[in-house]
Amino acid sequence: MGRRIPIPRSRLARIAGGIGLVVLGLFGFLPVLGFWMIPLGLLVLSYDIASVRRRRRRLAVWWNRRRHQR
Repeated sequence: MGRRIPIPRSRLARIAGGIGLVVLGLFGFLPVLGFWMIPLGLLVLSYDIASVRRRRRRLAVWWNRRRHQR
């Protein structure tokens, strides 16, 4: 989306942070935590996990095709 978010350089820290965001996002009904944390966690995980990366790329291609059809 044209924005950059700094993420840790350590692979282990990225995976732990991504999993943490996804797990905490499941408690989105609580104050402060939110369901917005789930896609952000998956985005962080997509840098290190190939299956998540493929889904992110498919979503980006689908989104661009849909956006340019209008």
